[in-house]
Amino acid sequence: MDEMLKPFEVKMEKTLANLKEEYAVIRAGRANPQILNKITVSYYGTETPLQQVASISVPEARMLQIQPWDRSLIKEIEKAINKSDIGINPNNDGQVIRLIFPELNEERRKELSKDIRKKGEEAKVAVRNIRRDAMDKLKKAEKAGELTEDDLEQNEDDAQKLTDDFVKKIDEAIAEKTKEIMKV
Repeated sequence: MDEMLKPFEVKMEKTLANLKEEYAVIRAGRANPQILNKITVSYYGTETPLQQVASISVPEARMLQIQPWDRSLIKEIEKAINKSDIGINPNNDGQVIRLIFPELNEERRKELSKDIRKKGEEAKVAVRNIRRDAMDKLKKAEKAGELTEDDLEQNEDDAQKLTDDFVKKIDEAIAEKTKEIMKV
């Protein structure tokens, strides 16, 4: 592959990584500490990521346990979780906070799988836009005399293969997450 396509490959990899990050936050009825990644807690007046003020563990398949390093933060952590959109009410015993994940019903599973497909389609559109940008850059390089017609054709083929490869990876990520959500 030509060096001209390298930056576009990097952008496509970032698109795929971003999609996988979004999928990690979608809960599948099992406890996954990553759903807490975007939660911040007011710690001495500063918004601080939850992972920096507490340890998070998974004692059971459907339970997360949050152990604050400073017990005075329990109320703040509870408030932050309630404010977030994870849809789970925290329980605390004065020492730790427990998040118990309910089983997903059929309707919710179908809703989540639609959301998964929608995010996947958005990622595919982003990859195709990156391909279009690559094609534009290649055509400009050919007009400027930096590429021969044969090199242009070869690079366009490479850009298409790269796009097809990433679209396939996105389809695999969609299928994997959908399977995870639909599993009872």
